[in-house]
Amino acid sequence: MTQVHIEVGIVVERRAIDSPWVDHAWSPLAVLPEPPALAPWTELASEPGRRSVYLGPATLTLHSVDTAHFRENFQAGRAKLWVAIRPTGIEPELDFVGVTADPFEGEVYAENVGDIVEALPMPALIAEQVLAFFEAHHVEREFIKRKRSEHDPRKGGVPRPEPGLRRGEGER
Repeated sequence: MTQVHIEVGIVVERRAIDSPWVDHAWSPLAVLPEPPALAPWTELASEPGRRSVYLGPATLTLHSVDTAHFRENFQAGRAKLWVAIRPTGIEPELDFVGVTADPFEGEVYAENVGDIVEALPMPALIAEQVLAFFEAHHVEREFIKRKRSEHDPRKGGVPRPEPGLRRGEGER
């Protein structure tokens, strides 16, 4: 299995919210095509009620077995990168979970209830690299439908009923 690693930068946003339980919410805001020469948690922009922060560098890993998923990502319209972060409740306030170009892996990130997952637009430089990886490593696999094997009485078990008969019918 071939892998390619792409270094990216992650930007998150802290927004003030009107809620009796919490005073702010975090969300992934952007993926930078290259990590900037900034320390993690550097504030990038601030306005009343909003603050953009460079979370830090991250690695986007492309696997050759996922190329069909990358194709689906591009065919769905504007290609996206899924970014997952996790609130910690302590300093630093967030942990970086992962970044992926595979929509199915992005869905897996969303299964963890405590994580915050956003599908962000894929920068053009990263899209070019993902497409080049797809072209170099994609192998079309033929779909093969499995057929059920017939019941073998020597192996035990109950034979399947005939089509159209319900349990109890025909026993007289």
